[in-house]
Amino acid sequence: MTAADSAFSGSIPALYHERLGPLLFEPYAWDMARRVATLEPARILETAAGTGIVTGALMREAGKAEIVATDLNQAMIDVAAGRLMSWRVTFRAADAQALPFEDESFDAVVCQFGAMFFPDRIAAYREAKRVLKPGGRFLFNVWDRIDRNPVSSAVSAAVAALFPSDPPSFLRRVPFGYHDKAAIEADLRSAGYDDVSAETVEKTSVVNARAAAIGLCAGSPLRAEIEERDPARLEEAIDAAAASLVHLDGGEAPMSAHVFSAG
Repeated sequence: MTAADSAFSGSIPALYHERLGPLLFEPYAWDMARRVATLEPARILETAAGTGIVTGALMREAGKAEIVATDLNQAMIDVAAGRLMSWRVTFRAADAQALPFEDESFDAVVCQFGAMFFPDRIAAYREAKRVLKPGGRFLFNVWDRIDRNPVSSAVSAAVAALFPSDPPSFLRRVPFGYHDKAAIEADLRSAGYDDVSAETVEKTSVVNARAAAIGLCAGSPLRAEIEERDPARLEEAIDAAAASLVHLDGGEAPMSAHVFSAG
């Protein structure tokens, strides 16, 4: 993974939130928040919080819990902090691989679709374990294979076809590249977790073909891959991606992800 694979800056955070939030992230955010709520935590740490989609769901579902929401990218945290204002929530920039918190200071650590971006996942998992109180839980999710997520699969293929000699591979390689449940469980056990469970969760979302194309091509690090090859072809890539989704436009598309709980 390159530095560009985790760069969410410029116009990307707003497009990510507006175009991809409803399409990809909100259905799983509510699922995650409800799972966390069953633990009845008093203090929650969220890593890779992005624009606060899970944070908002946690505010609704997790009673009166104090929430500390962190992300490596200040631009993403700025969007989240501008949307969600509550005495219960603190936002700050932080690296999940080197958390600036004391040992045993949270009842739950939550991460939605962030583990795929960690250069050293085992280090990030160890940090989550370090800041958990005894009996606390680390809950996170990752995408299933890209072929089980047809919107992202179609866009990835459409953009790759525009650059046959050097196809952009961000979607397939990063967000959908860490999907082997057995390998992820092995990483968690290497990080010191004894109690690990995994569940594949399927959701659906309503597709707006143009919005999805803009979100994935211009509101994610796929944009950097496109512009690296030819900055003048971003709109062409968006058009090609939208065309690849016409058959899904206005309908519901399936999604698949794995949810892990570790302690």
